[in-house]
Amino acid sequence: MNATMISDDRTCSLETLRSIEDKVLWLATAIIHHANKVRPNTTGLKVGGHQASSASMVTIMTELWMEQLQPGDRVAVKPHASPVLHALEFLLGTLDEKWMKTLRQFGGLQSYPSRRKDPVPADYSTGSVGIGATAPIWAAISRRFVDSMSGTAGRGRQYSLVGDAELDEGAIWEAVLDPAVQELGEIVWIVDLNRQSLDRVVPKAAAERLQRLFDAAGWQVLTVKFGALLEELFTRPGGKELRSRIVDMPNAEYQRLLRCSAAEIRDRLPGAGADSASIAALLAALDDETVLSAIRNLGGHDLAALRAAFAAIDDSRPTVIVAYTVKGYGLPIEGHPQNHSSLLSIEQFDALAERLGEDSSAPWTRCDPESDAARVCAAAAARLVRETAPTRQLPDAPQDLGRTPRNTATTQAAIGRTLVDLSRVAPDVARRVVTVSPDVSSSTNLAGWINKVGVWAPEARANWFSDDPETMLHWEERPDGQHIELGIAEVNLVSLLGELGATWSRWGEPLIPIGTIYDPFVERALEPWSYGMYAGGQSILIGTPSGVTLAPEGGAHQSIKTPSIGLEQPECIAYEPAFVIDVEWTLLDVMRQIGREGGRSSYFRLSTRPIDQSLAQVPEDPAARERRRRQVIAGGYFLRRAADPKVTLVTMGALVPEALNAHDRLTGIGIEADVICITSPGLIFEALQASRREGIEAETWILEQLFPRDRARPMVTVIDGHPHTLAFLATIHSVPSATLGVSRFGQSGDLDEVYRYHGIDADSIIRAALDLIR
Repeated sequence: MNATMISDDRTCSLETLRSIEDKVLWLATAIIHHANKVRPNTTGLKVGGHQASSASMVTIMTELWMEQLQPGDRVAVKPHASPVLHALEFLLGTLDEKWMKTLRQFGGLQSYPSRRKDPVPADYSTGSVGIGATAPIWAAISRRFVDSMSGTAGRGRQYSLVGDAELDEGAIWEAVLDPAVQELGEIVWIVDLNRQSLDRVVPKAAAERLQRLFDAAGWQVLTVKFGALLEELFTRPGGKELRSRIVDMPNAEYQRLLRCSAAEIRDRLPGAGADSASIAALLAALDDETVLSAIRNLGGHDLAALRAAFAAIDDSRPTVIVAYTVKGYGLPIEGHPQNHSSLLSIEQFDALAERLGEDSSAPWTRCDPESDAARVCAAAAARLVRETAPTRQLPDAPQDLGRTPRNTATTQAAIGRTLVDLSRVAPDVARRVVTVSPDVSSSTNLAGWINKVGVWAPEARANWFSDDPETMLHWEERPDGQHIELGIAEVNLVSLLGELGATWSRWGEPLIPIGTIYDPFVERALEPWSYGMYAGGQSILIGTPSGVTLAPEGGAHQSIKTPSIGLEQPECIAYEPAFVIDVEWTLLDVMRQIGREGGRSSYFRLSTRPIDQSLAQVPEDPAARERRRRQVIAGGYFLRRAADPKVTLVTMGALVPEALNAHDRLTGIGIEADVICITSPGLIFEALQASRREGIEAETWILEQLFPRDRARPMVTVIDGHPHTLAFLATIHSVPSATLGVSRFGQSGDLDEVYRYHGIDADSIIRAALDLIR
């Protein structure tokens, strides 16, 4: 039997559990009520909260926390059920009473569960629909990877509590269908099937369809449809017909019955079919209270049925428990199709208090210390205490590998080469690197790295092409491999990156996760990657190849907006290096900034354009070389410095050759120009903000080195991306400027044609410079 399955010493009477369930319902409802009806609100803006969505999860979460969870387990809680989570934390003694009044208050309980901002850190930050639910899948893979490396991550189930409407999100099915997921027996999803979304009652076909989808993906599907009362009624005369009637009726018709009196149910429920008389006879034998209880007696609100479902989990594959529930269960608003954001009135709240034996004027009470319920809560609290693993410190990556590339090379190829060189120079650092790709390893130049470190798999697998002389990428799958390959789904890639980047805070084992992705698809992945950062994940994302420099690919694969990610994304440094040495220096530096408190993720925008590396003019003198390295890391450097400049040309990435060509031609007509190579617009912008505003922490020395006041000249900026990315540079000294870049869809062509079409070729740079100074 799995260690997390129910055992006799953790069972308690259903009566005791029901009393805890009532207390959880009361506290969760009161948390939202206080935030909206009691706490002063000077703005008039609705605070919000989801009393109905919380109520549908109360039974499930009560059973899970009080009887099922073990210290090694982790739970992603449905975002709108965060008050239920806080109610349980309060009953278990981990959340102080003072926090119960602070839902959605600045510095208080967050609107949705948060690892980093709630007073009791949630296991997973949820709230971005579809992303939080899948996080335990990627955490399971991350935990297995860490355990195969260090043996310190332990074991435990990874639970997701998911709303049925959330299953409309594509991210859900991208995760469920990935081949890597089928072996994760620790994954358990519990679907809160209340048949309601924000606006409506969902169609009946949805429930059956989603069960078939999970089954087809190789998951165990357990359905908890009816509670004990209904199951008993189904055994009576007319019970078979009653069951068929309930199963076959549309969801909306069933939901309407939840709003009916006992008399109305007796009138409506039998229907007009051949079996209506049998059903009517069965209902006639029941008192009103039983009729009202029976119509809402679904499996997701039956503790015994849930116990049985947990006991039936097969730990050899992922499991989904589809639990039928009522949205708003136990509240006056239950079952109403528009109850999603409804709030109980003061009168309704007072009536609920009376029904549950609570005091609406003093809502924050725990279970009676002498009661069985208090003893169950204390036992659960003791059982769920986790040992805090000390965080291992990552060894520092070297600052410089000592090479000076001279030949023609691409920044994309530099990633794989740097990783291979790192494994030779600093193997202890390289051992912490884990690369991830959505089926683009070879086309993003990771083949050499993969050949050296292997592909991670829970157990060794045969490589049937190991003796094929024409196979250049050797797919050696083994537990100590350091590359993880996923299917073509960018959301899965960055979601896994986020969890690999959180292992330092979950299990005390920091990693250096690096994901490669085609840059045109970074925008598709940005929202879940950003959410991973919000949740504390620190990783490195490589977008390559990028821009319209992908000339033959045309407008279908150009990436215009990605250069500004570093300006806009919190807790992320973005680099667009022009040369191989710039890639090496920046990559080694960002490795030193992850896997720790206060760390930052990073994004690299790279290119497949071959560039003559001698154009970088890397200084030979060690001190001058180190100065250049620091400038590269800080955001930019002088590539050409004129004696008496008339104009400043600023560029980055793949367009450096065009800027240098323009520089040489301008010099030929007597116009000297400075050329500045920007590596990180975001870092320069941070420095500018810090120089002008207090409270912003950033190094400002780079501004004086790149843009000293005595060299302020009219400025031309040029970038293979949207021109606004570099437009702010002219504001440093308020100089006239021309901003060149890509702001329209392109088409296929050769590089010169495409650059000319977008006005980012050398001719366009020269014309812009002349327009500024003449």
